[in-house]
Amino acid sequence: MAKNHSPVAELSARATVFVPDGGDVGQAIARTTDLCIAAHQDDIEFMTYNAICDCYRQKGRWFTSCVVTDGSGSPRDGIYADYTNDEMKAIRAREQDIAAAVGEYSASVQLVYGSAVVKDASDGGVARSIAALIDMAGPEVVYTHNFADKHDTHVAVALRVVEAIRSLPASARPRKLYGMECWRGLDWVTDTEKIMFDASGHPNLAAALAGVFDSQIMGGKRYDLAILGRRAANATMFASHGVDELTEAIYALDMSSLIESDEDPAAYIAAAIERFSEDVAARIAKFA
Repeated sequence: MAKNHSPVAELSARATVFVPDGGDVGQAIARTTDLCIAAHQDDIEFMTYNAICDCYRQKGRWFTSCVVTDGSGSPRDGIYADYTNDEMKAIRAREQDIAAAVGEYSASVQLVYGSAVVKDASDGGVARSIAALIDMAGPEVVYTHNFADKHDTHVAVALRVVEAIRSLPASARPRKLYGMECWRGLDWVTDTEKIMFDASGHPNLAAALAGVFDSQIMGGKRYDLAILGRRAANATMFASHGVDELTEAIYALDMSSLIESDEDPAAYIAAAIERFSEDVAARIAKFA
């Protein structure tokens, strides 16, 4: 195994860490300022490009990716139609590390859990692995999925992230926690609480990262077109009575209140949905 692609037993039995610049694994994780914890290979590049861009070749800023699952259940077509689950896992892991090299991440962490394990609330292993990574990295900001996502594994990962953060002492917890849009856009969130991240920078890098995941794109899902289209739509459709301030944008929910409180995530997202409902009703009432 290459020097910069090493197993890390503290994270999970099968976890690996790839360090694109070939440095020490521990140091690469420890210098992390921005950490994204996502369910699958490619989720990170699609939902958190803003953070990748913000850290790209910036002194004192380092982006680390963490993929929780092993990627075995992905749809496949074309040249990948006959790939076994093990073959697909291997190629998806390789694609994730290629993305880390292209984006010059500090580290690419893969925890290699099965989706069923991640979704099992009685299994504390996933949360412990995530907590260990956050403790080692000490990031200022953690990005993950939001609770209104329609992909079961995405929601489960978000729950495990909150569980992991709450298990850590206050001094080891991140300052901010954001829930990013992925398998459901966040344009419905009221504008007063919607977080809009600038994803306009380095369009060549954005295109390169979106195109890395050939097993998914040529395997039957044109994520590269869909995600870049969503970012452009977000930027233009944000304000009806103003010129575009950005060319591409990513929406998020600020979930930082869940870091210190014991609020139920279901209640947190239900309240956001209720505020959206009230906003719609009030607009109708204004002109009815």
